[in-house]
Amino acid sequence: MPVDLPPGIEAYAEAHTTPVDAALAKVAAQTEAELGMLSRMLVGALEGRFLEFLVFSLRPTLVVEVGTFTGYSALSMANALPPGGRIVTCEISAKHADMAEANIAALGRQDVIEVRRGPAIDTLRAIDGPIDFAFIDADKTGYAAYYEEILSKLAPGGLIAVDNTLWSGHVIDDSVTDDDTVALRAFNDAVAGDERVICALLAIRDGVTLIRRR
Repeated sequence: MPVDLPPGIEAYAEAHTTPVDAALAKVAAQTEAELGMLSRMLVGALEGRFLEFLVFSLRPTLVVEVGTFTGYSALSMANALPPGGRIVTCEISAKHADMAEANIAALGRQDVIEVRRGPAIDTLRAIDGPIDFAFIDADKTGYAAYYEEILSKLAPGGLIAVDNTLWSGHVIDDSVTDDDTVALRAFNDAVAGDERVICALLAIRDGVTLIRRR
């Protein structure tokens, strides 16, 4: 049956999740201080732990992230990488890439996280698979292209996680017709109907869809 969660439930969930370490909390605080409202693009502590759990469970050799921002999500995932694992993360904004590289260096993770600059689709095309885990969290109109490129290189047993697939509930509000919302609706419909994969759209923060091959 449907579950109608009361306000404050996300804060409750975060309060009952193991807190992030001080260094990662500092990344979030600096992002908010320097970028203001744009800091809402961070995955946050709850989703960061979720990504860490996925990486811990999968034990991937290659993680690919589309949308680095200031490095918080990549650093969260790096905490659970197995020996020999690495993360390639794509960022088109020079400012954000600079901030991410500084944060990654400050936490001493430049040995396992590589920031690649430029259009993500070009970076993805240049990556040799197999990709064991991918996290897509970038421009919403590009999701379909990123998904197809990653799926073509996904390892057996690999997993894709896609962020913002509930989009503050706009995906079920037909009166909202901006480009991002329309693109996310189309993406969600396409993945749900894609017979190549099995997916689950989870109500974690702004929606996270997990996708694997059949």
